[in-house]
Amino acid sequence: SKEKIILNNSECHLTLSLLAVAFLSSLGSSMLYGYNLAVVNSPAQYIKEFFNRTAVRRNGTGLSQESITVLYSITVSIFAIGGLMGSLTVGMLVSKFGRKGTLVKSTILVFVAGALMGFSRTCGSPEMIIIGRFITGLHSGISLSVVPMYLGEIAPKNLRGFLGLMPSIFICIGVFFAQILGLHEILGKEEHWPVFLSLVVAPTFIQLMLLPWFPESPRYLLIERHNIHATITALKWYRTRANIQAEIEEMQEEQRSLSSVETVSVWELVRDRSVRWQIITVLVINAGMQLSGIDAVSLFNAGISIAQVQYTTVGTGAIEVIAGLVGCFTIERVGRRPLLIGGFSFMGVCCAGITLSLILQAHVPFMHYVSVACVVGIIAGFCIGPGETFTRHISLSLFFSLSLSFHFYDFYCFIIIIIICFFINCIYLYAFLLFGEKN
Repeated sequence: SKEKIILNNSECHLTLSLLAVAFLSSLGSSMLYGYNLAVVNSPAQYIKEFFNRTAVRRNGTGLSQESITVLYSITVSIFAIGGLMGSLTVGMLVSKFGRKGTLVKSTILVFVAGALMGFSRTCGSPEMIIIGRFITGLHSGISLSVVPMYLGEIAPKNLRGFLGLMPSIFICIGVFFAQILGLHEILGKEEHWPVFLSLVVAPTFIQLMLLPWFPESPRYLLIERHNIHATITALKWYRTRANIQAEIEEMQEEQRSLSSVETVSVWELVRDRSVRWQIITVLVINAGMQLSGIDAVSLFNAGISIAQVQYTTVGTGAIEVIAGLVGCFTIERVGRRPLLIGGFSFMGVCCAGITLSLILQAHVPFMHYVSVACVVGIIAGFCIGPGETFTRHISLSLFFSLSLSFHFYDFYCFIIIIIICFFINCIYLYAFLLFGEKN
């Protein structure tokens, strides 16, 4: 059959329907998350100047450098606050609208945010940028929980690892696209920054046009909607020559087991001894992933000249994509645990390497290149290991809320590290040892 691609010469197949859903759902969610992480870096100076010009027009006097820094910091970090709030609403949304329905309905947030940011300079309103960033954060918090859930429920067991990594790959692609478009030769000029910020609507429009044509999650249709006919139709759409009856019986067994279980709150879930180790696994791996220092490394300057920084950043983005693809195609053969342990260990060694190069770079000229190599190593280790291997195939929505709350924790930890380094300059040289020791 032309619709099937055989993986590893096994009897399990990846259909074009599964691949299309994975592509569309990740395009309008995970890719936007990556894009929004990097989109504010290139036009930072132009946005600050816009804040100052607006203050002069409104009050007759400009802002101090400290005030401009605070406003820009709020503009950047409000995205994380929105993401945290959005992730906590996932359980309610997926129960009411379904997995695909939540993704489709949440696209309205992106269009509103894109309009606010795109017309902010025309309206002379910095507040529109901040509100737009907050709304995009809400969307990312929702979609980053729903997409792994949706893909995990429509995929056969042997393909859940492969499809579960698609969102992570698209996060790297989103960052890479933002870095490419942010070059001065493309959209990195002052007159283009509103368009640069509002481009988030493009992939969302593609998702909105095509994703509704695909079926809802079979598990949601059967267990939560009790619609056996729609479940069979969805399974036939996503499977070509699979034992549909066996999958339905498995979901019905899960439905019977869930019917005898009472709905619990987050606090009750934490206190439940029967899932204690599962919760510890979710929290520890998430905390380790987010406290790995990847954000600090992404903003670390290894002694590269200002004129070359933007091109070096694009290079690191390309490495993220390549390393993510390597992890995607090796996870089913190697396993998650070896990739996690290997990735964390390699990142720890590279963090120590950065610290050593910082100490010696004043005396040894080539240490700048060692710093660059260590930065590349940390990014590659993260994308192959912890950044890729922890896929969230957990049935309970509460687990997704707990997990995604930690997903935005790295922003706050990095802010704390920056504050410490700002007031105690001597800690700067040894800050990466904190991440290396943790890894």
